[in-house]
Parts: sequence; structure tokens; C-alpha cells
Amino acid sequence: MSVRLIIGAVVGGLLGYAVYRFIGCSSGACPITSNPWISTIIGMVLGTLLSRAI
Repeated sequence: MSVRLIIGAVVGGLLGYAVYRFIGCSSGACPITSNPWISTIIGMVLGTLLSRAI
């Protein structure tokens, strides 16, 4: 179970960073996608929650 959570967090973090990198907001008006740390952490949290649901 914990391996699945770790994999979910890593994949979610990578996808969160990818959202920042490729879709992100350049003006800084978007609080989630304008900061790579925030988008990565939110991706990790969502990836962990999704891996628990599967």
C-alpha cells in the first residue's frame, strides 16, 4: 500500500510540475500555476489521493 502511495505522489508531482512548465501562468495572477513549488505539491497531494482511491 505505501509503495502505491509513493508512486502516486511522485507521478502527481511530476504532472503538477508539467502543468506549471507547459501551461503555467506567466503573469503571476494564477496562484496555483505561477509557482512551481505550489503546483508540484498540489500535484503530489492529488496523486496520493487518487492512488488511494484506486
